[in-house]
Amino acid sequence: MTGSDNLILRFAEPSDSKVLFNLIQGLAEYEKLSHAVTGNALALEEHLFGSPRYIEAILAEYAGQAVGFALFFHNYSTFLTKPGIYLEDLFVLPEYRRQGVGKALLSQVAQIAVERNCGRLEWSVLDWNESAQAFYRSMGATILDDWRICRVTEDGMQKLAHRG
Repeated sequence: MTGSDNLILRFAEPSDSKVLFNLIQGLAEYEKLSHAVTGNALALEEHLFGSPRYIEAILAEYAGQAVGFALFFHNYSTFLTKPGIYLEDLFVLPEYRRQGVGKALLSQVAQIAVERNCGRLEWSVLDWNESAQAFYRSMGATILDDWRICRVTEDGMQKLAHRG
């Protein structure tokens, strides 16, 4: 997968796990959520390349340096009776933004969704991140104002699992 001149997009490999985790930490810092990062590169590698594989990632390299990534996994639409792709994270280092890296990553994930006959490509965006919202709209995305994300974390899952 290649884009413009010095930009290379490729599926992450096991040896990329530490670099990818560093980019995840960069994303958390950008979103002011560094305190929420409790994982590590080893767990990430296991989820990317173990059995089962829970996630996939595309790495963006510019002139040999990792500058961004897209991390995604499959979901399913019962209404469409088709698989979909959920884009968990899309991140480009600040100094490489507005150079087409984010567009190339998002387009690559969309191409994968088309090749896999997916019915939709979805992701979330923080309500305060107006520049990201504008970018996504410019790429053809619709932001669904009438849907809310529901989440149960580990402690809550334990409690929920034992209700009955």
